[in-house]
Amino acid sequence: MSTQTKTKPKSQKNNGAPASIVWFEIPADNVERARTFYGELFGWKIERFPGPKPYWHIDTGGADATPNGGMMERQCPEHSVTNYVGVPSVDEAAAKVEKLGGKICMRKTAVPEMGYFIICNDTENNTFALWETNESAK
Repeated sequence: MSTQTKTKPKSQKNNGAPASIVWFEIPADNVERARTFYGELFGWKIERFPGPKPYWHIDTGGADATPNGGMMERQCPEHSVTNYVGVPSVDEAAAKVEKLGGKICMRKTAVPEMGYFIICNDTENNTFALWETNESAK
């Protein structure tokens, strides 16, 4: 989740159900082309966040339990869609990831006034993220 995000997505109010996807990010080689594709395909509203780095909020238009997401410019050819799974504690979840043979790619990062996330790889080298809602995050 971009550290520029200032609007708390509806689905992140309570981390969702245990191990629910609460956010996703879609990298794009051509953001305008991807915005058009997903907007016309699913009716998603995709608007740019203010800030120095290019990042767009995806409003999926679903109910409170439906995750919203973000879109950004692809950073490298391997950069793929990342799902954020809500957990009560990213610290505890990170320890469990490593115990089970996964890897932590990006240590705990704060999104001010929203929460914390970490980026991980599973045992098959798939990337995913863990999200902890915490409004006192700094």
